[in-house]
Amino acid sequence: MTGARILSVNTGQVRPLQIGGKPGRSAIDKRPAAGLVRVGWLGLNGDDHAAKVEHGGTEQAVYAYAREDLDWWTEQLGRELRNGEFGENVTTAGLDVNAALIGETWQMGDVVVQVTAPRIPCGTFAAWTGEEHWVKRFAAAGRPGAMLRVLAEGEIGAGTEITVLARPAQHVTVAESMRAYYGDTDLMLRLLTVPGRGRKWDEAGQRVLGAGRYGVA
Repeated sequence: MTGARILSVNTGQVRPLQIGGKPGRSAIDKRPAAGLVRVGWLGLNGDDHAAKVEHGGTEQAVYAYAREDLDWWTEQLGRELRNGEFGENVTTAGLDVNAALIGETWQMGDVVVQVTAPRIPCGTFAAWTGEEHWVKRFAAAGRPGAMLRVLAEGEIGAGTEITVLARPAQHVTVAESMRAYYGDTDLMLRLLTVPGRGRKWDEAGQRVLGAGRYGVA
């Protein structure tokens, strides 16, 4: 992972967006910010979320997506995708975000974060891209990017190096965790043993495995 770094730090404000043919609001339109950006427990200074229950919070304070995956989608969609196009707060380079482990911790400058979950596509994301069958296509591609919990606050900017600090003994990658969310019971059983996973996995575990096989601790 030599040379892993942040290409851009992206923030956005809530704006109108047609979602499912109806007027809605979203902050998915993230744009690269100049200079250093403060990262707190709830995310980046100058960034916002419209649906604060589904997005943001301490478990999903920062969303990271790799430039390499944006380039892959550029080929698939036949159009250029800028940094921040997928609503990510941090566009990375030199780091396979989808191969990161749930519970893994990263150092980004003086900021420390922990991988908690993949990005699960929704109707807002589909409306933003304007692509047909986007939720299904994005889920099937296995390139979801990673939701991050902030363990140590600080500042990051373009060029900030990323270092993996620690990886849990139980290996479930970000890409695999997305398959668990969509019904892979074996992966879900493994995931529910991973320390540092997002708390929403307890609810997802009940849905995938059934209350008879999994009880919330």
